[in-house]
Amino acid sequence: MDLGPTGASGGWRGMNGAQRRTAILALGGFLMIVGMVMIANAESTISDLRSTGARVPDHLIWSWEWTSMIGWLSLYPALWWTTGRIRPPRFGWTAIVLLFLAGSVAASAWHIGVMVALRHAYYAAVGEGPYRFFGLVGDRIAYEYRKDLVTFSQFVVIACVVRWMIARNADLPAASAPVVPSDSRRLVVSDGGVRRSIPHEQIESVAAAGNYVEVNWAGRTLLHRATLTAVEAELGDTFARVHRGTLVRLGAISHVEVDRSGDFSVTLHSGTVVRGSRRYRSTIDRWQSD
Repeated sequence: MDLGPTGASGGWRGMNGAQRRTAILALGGFLMIVGMVMIANAESTISDLRSTGARVPDHLIWSWEWTSMIGWLSLYPALWWTTGRIRPPRFGWTAIVLLFLAGSVAASAWHIGVMVALRHAYYAAVGEGPYRFFGLVGDRIAYEYRKDLVTFSQFVVIACVVRWMIARNADLPAASAPVVPSDSRRLVVSDGGVRRSIPHEQIESVAAAGNYVEVNWAGRTLLHRATLTAVEAELGDTFARVHRGTLVRLGAISHVEVDRSGDFSVTLHSGTVVRGSRRYRSTIDRWQSD
């Protein structure tokens, strides 16, 4: 499980201790369940084939299971990353359903491709002759997709639930976040079902995103329903607009590089690079004068 952006949050380094524990426990539970399902499927298939008198070596039946599971696990990092970005309110439910169906087709194609390639390699390695994917079951692609759709749905639900569990613990201060005074000015952000009170000193930048803004805070990116103009007014003069759709905290700027066109790049202390427009060159002057 790739611990990239969690919900609308940042990656592993941006998590606090409670979030890391949740992620580790979820990963351990997920792998345990995957292992149990694989064992149960293999043993059930072996038992069923024996009852019909079919003679298929046990190790080949086991190869069907582990090749299938590798196919799914190789896909999971992309699925985890995607569920963190394609979610309400960033996307409407109609778009999410359509993207889910398209994703299930792509996931099934990937799963089948990886699985079949591994089985061909294994059959060749143990001298069992070529593996036959087609011909074993009528309309094999439709048969596999029906099974894959169920597995894909389960994996998506697991990813969304784990993201929600991790996001629930995001109110606890991250280990990497600076300590700020209790009377520090704060921005209240409602990110999905979680409401957070964020010290201004921990916000790195804010970017417009349609009817929302993306608040970059302590390695996380939170989606907040507000206009950039309203957030700019609330944050005050410690933040400056470097682009029509971007604010940065002046104290977070490491250095600025100006292009020949007059546009510029702002490098923040975190290493993030934000593009600036020459229309807002006065920001550079403000930062240099501080």
